[in-house]
Amino acid sequence: IDKSGKEVIKPDKYDDLGNFSDGLASVKLNRKYGFIDKSGKEVVKPKFDYASEFSDGLALVKLDGKWGFIDKSGKEVIKPKYDRSEGYSDGLACVKLDGKYGYIDKSGNEVIKPKYDYAISFKEGLAKVTFDGKESFIDKSGKEVSKLKIGEQPDDSRKFSDGLAKVKLNGKCGFVDEAGKEVIKPKYDEAGDFSDGLAKVKIGDNYGFIDKTGK
Repeated sequence: IDKSGKEVIKPDKYDDLGNFSDGLASVKLNRKYGFIDKSGKEVVKPKFDYASEFSDGLALVKLDGKWGFIDKSGKEVIKPKYDRSEGYSDGLACVKLDGKYGYIDKSGNEVIKPKYDYAISFKEGLAKVTFDGKESFIDKSGKEVSKLKIGEQPDDSRKFSDGLAKVKLNGKCGFVDEAGKEVIKPKYDEAGDFSDGLAKVKIGDNYGFIDKTGK
């Protein structure tokens, strides 16, 4: 509906509707995904097994078990060939090919070739990767910026936020900076990411907030 409550796109055609992003919304019909514009016109016919929202002119799609990206006309900018992929973050997308993780740019060029055992998306110019059982942070050129201490485990959702990243050691949460230096010692049972200079933490049954010095 529009802001006056007028029904703009009828609900009787599609099995499901996504949110509008970059002027298009995903639609689902007979288990296939496509896209419509704000007039309800099918811009991309439903043919994909999955489709994400558009971001910066590209949408992540799945076809025949493989992942790739299309533009707003439905053209395959990056042909579905990856075993797994995430959306773009910091201009790069994390992809998995033949069991290894790497990163591609928006033209599909492999900026960092798939060689890692595991990797997550870039944030604030850094990404966490695993190689030969050791975890470290790399920059967008693939250069290793810092290593984690033995036993430190970043959770899969953890990325840099406000210049700090959450790590776990012996079941306790703390934070490291972009050089891998331990800024806040792991002593919390739970911890959230930093936002506006503060992070939520938990000790026992109690929650509170800390600043970036750990105070």
